[in-house]
Amino acid sequence: QVQLVESGGGLVQPGGSLRLSCVVRGRISSYYDMAWYRQAPGKQRDLVAQINRDGITNYADLVKGRFSISRDNMKNAVYLQMNSLKPEDTAVYYCNARISPMWPWGQGTHVTVSS
Repeated sequence: QVQLVESGGGLVQPGGSLRLSCVVRGRISSYYDMAWYRQAPGKQRDLVAQINRDGITNYADLVKGRFSISRDNMKNAVYLQMNSLKPEDTAVYYCNARISPMWPWGQGTHVTVSS
């Protein structure tokens, strides 16, 4: 059974940086296109960034130029480097494969951007 374990969130001031990690257990992540999503309080879960099996990336307009997604297939992990963080980036961040149906969601990692 697949399990997604996200980590790296926390409280950061505006303009700061965080690096999120997602470890995939029970599947070989290199076989899949992967993505990061986020869900702010009271809002739907939105796609933030994605990376395909060849390492090609794509980003939501709101984070383009500030966030960078990467993967380490040896560690079965996906990362999200977040720079120049803004208060509107505050959300719970999740990773998942770009498949349908998706794997069961992990617990996510909370990111709070506040002074």
